[in-house]
Amino acid sequence: MVNSTTAIRQLKELERLGGVKKMRLAAEGWREEWQTLIAILMSARTRDEITVVVAEKLFKRFTTLPALAEAKGGEVSAIIGPVNFFQNKTKYVIAIAKVLAESYGGVPPRDLQKLVELPGVGRKTANVFLSEYGADAIGVDTHVSYISQKLGWTKHSHPNKIEKDLEVLFPRNCWSRVNRVCVRFGKTYQSRSKKAELLEKMRILR
Repeated sequence: MVNSTTAIRQLKELERLGGVKKMRLAAEGWREEWQTLIAILMSARTRDEITVVVAEKLFKRFTTLPALAEAKGGEVSAIIGPVNFFQNKTKYVIAIAKVLAESYGGVPPRDLQKLVELPGVGRKTANVFLSEYGADAIGVDTHVSYISQKLGWTKHSHPNKIEKDLEVLFPRNCWSRVNRVCVRFGKTYQSRSKKAELLEKMRILR
């Protein structure tokens, strides 16, 4: 395991290498908070560039949360078909819209435990949402998991255990950067061999 000083140095290098391309992540750029949450949920196991296009179409068709809450499953699935597991996500999207409209005044709660009680929302989705709005939170997805193990930030493979290790390793003011930095790096270097080569070089930053 690396120490905190080394991990911060490695995170900065990941940020530098992943910043060479301009890209919009699924969590970014939405007008309403409920749109952000739903876009993040739809991005699970789906590329951000696909999710963003699909989400834009969904929110153009259903411009308000009450409208989405009243949507028919067939209407939603016809739009979000390009995302992986769209059948389940269709159910979650409509169900989340209903809960937010009925119980939260249309605004997602800024509380992890309340977020994960929403249909289909796990810790990763909740943490990415929270970090997008300024909270200190680490969303552990496949990019974060892979990079964390390669750089010696964790010895674990379970997302919850990785999250705990990273919370100990990084100061709180770095937490919200971890996911977006790792995702941008992972998407910039999609070749597994190139990614592994760069990460191996970063190990010497110890």
